[in-house]
Amino acid sequence: MLYAIIATDVAGSLGKRLELRPAHLARIQVLQGEGRLVLAGPLPAIDSNDPGEAGFTGSLIVAEFDSLETATAWAKADPFAVGGVYADVTVKPFRKTLP
Repeated sequence: MLYAIIATDVAGSLGKRLELRPAHLARIQVLQGEGRLVLAGPLPAIDSNDPGEAGFTGSLIVAEFDSLETATAWAKADPFAVGGVYADVTVKPFRKTLP
């Protein structure tokens, strides 16, 4: 089943986000390599693809996992979650309708 992982960043965590980004991306690339990733990306703090120093307010990942528990455990082990970038992580079942 698909799950949406919706994370909210700690205010002022852009430095940590940039530092931990390679490890974070490596985990997501594993999902992609396994054909389980639907989409992933950050949520810019301003209306811009490159928010610069404004940074990001969080992240969204939609991927396939065996269960809600597995998806939640995966999300909580993410370098951004463990490293203090994320203030909160919510995992919800997701049903893709379109496209």
